[in-house]
Formats: sequence, C-alpha cells, structure tokens
Amino acid sequence: MTSENLAAVDLGDVRRRRADRARQVADVLRRQVVNGAFGDGVLPAEACLVREFAASRNTVRDALDLLRGEGLIERCPGVGSVVVAEKYTHGFERLLGLGETLKGHGEVTNEVRTTGSFTPPQEISDRLALPPGEPVVYIERLRRIGGVPFSLDLTYIVGDLGEPLLEEDLVHNDVFVLLERLAGQPLGTAEMTMEAVNADPHSAAVLETPRGTALLMAERLTRLADGRPVDLEYIRFRGDRITMSGTLRRTT
Repeated sequence: MTSENLAAVDLGDVRRRRADRARQVADVLRRQVVNGAFGDGVLPAEACLVREFAASRNTVRDALDLLRGEGLIERCPGVGSVVVAEKYTHGFERLLGLGETLKGHGEVTNEVRTTGSFTPPQEISDRLALPPGEPVVYIERLRRIGGVPFSLDLTYIVGDLGEPLLEEDLVHNDVFVLLERLAGQPLGTAEMTMEAVNADPHSAAVLETPRGTALLMAERLTRLADGRPVDLEYIRFRGDRITMSGTLRRTT
C-alpha cells in the first residue's frame, strides 16, 4: 500500500471516529433537551460542551448539527444553540389515552376526519374476536398538542360500543375514557407493537411533515377488564414529537 493510500485510510478512520463521537455527544444532549434540562431553552456554549464531553470543538459542532437536522435546536446569532421543538414522553407502564398521558403538557385536541361503519377484512375481525361479516365502527382522528399535529389515529371499535361512541364528544375526549363509560367496566390490557415507517403522501400532508419522513407506527389492541377485545388502533406518531419510555424488569 502506498503512502497516499495509507494517508487516505488514516483520514477516513479519523473521520469515522469523529462521527462516532459526535453521535455519542448528540445522544446525551438529545436526552437533556427532551427532559427539559436547559430551563431557559439555551444550550451551554460550545466551549463548555467541549470541556464537559472532553471532545474537540469540531466534534461538538457536528453533534449540534445532528440535533439541528432533527429540528430540535437552532442556532440563534448572539445567543447560541436554542431549543425550538418539544418532544413528549409517552410511557409504557400504564394503559392511558393520549389526553391522560400528556396531561399538563398542553391541550390535546382531536380533529375527527372521518367516521363510519363497515364490514372489516378478516384480519380485523379476527383481532377483535368477531364473527365474519359483523360490522365495526372506524374513527380517524388527527390529534394535536398545543395546536401542533402529533399523531394520526385510525381506530376500529366493536359495533355495540362503537355506534354509541359516535354520539359522544370525540373532539375533547379520549376514546378510552368514553369506552369505559359505555362498557360499564374499565379497560384491562393492551397488546402493542411499534415500528418505524415512512410517511406516505397523505399522512405527511395531514401531519405537516415532509413526505418520506420516518414516523413511529403503533398497532394496539385493547381489551376490557373481562378480556374482551374492543379497540384496534393504528397510530402514526410524528417522530420529532414523541419519545417512548418505560421500566423493564428482567425475570427468570
């Protein structure tokens, strides 16, 4: 290998290590931003971050660029890096509606985009433990926090609860709260899967996010306390607005 090739390999290795280190710094700063560690919304000066992370100035700048690319911070002349977006923590420990989960973070409003009743495909019937051909009620809602689009929810509900649910105030109430009242018993458990999906043109337009942006997709099947499945949801969260948290316990 020639000296030129060796130099190119060495330079590439240096760049990779710098990129790795910048990502590590960005991970810590991102968590601090989400947790509100910077009360005034202004991140420490670059020189302070260099000392705190024992990193080079270029590495710190690369880390800040990563957070700017995510839309979390912006550079303000004469001030520094400031927080410009808020993420909301959605916990795993309890089964709660969005309004219950984010109480205290701002008003949650629901734009009911469409509702109706139809005969679902077999997959949905099976998930809701319904005989083939039995209608279900569907509700699509755009959910906002403080006026900012947060999630696009498509919910399928068993007919005997879904039909009276359509007569309720779906704009200002969580479906969970209404379901418990209509069913005369509390909700019990939910089975949930999550994955990242790209925003299709329709979802991107509704959520006011660029087409192709990564969304956090949740599929949740909720049961009443007696074990009956009543609510199947497909929820698309804006990835730049949510962080998921929970406590996991290792058991034998």
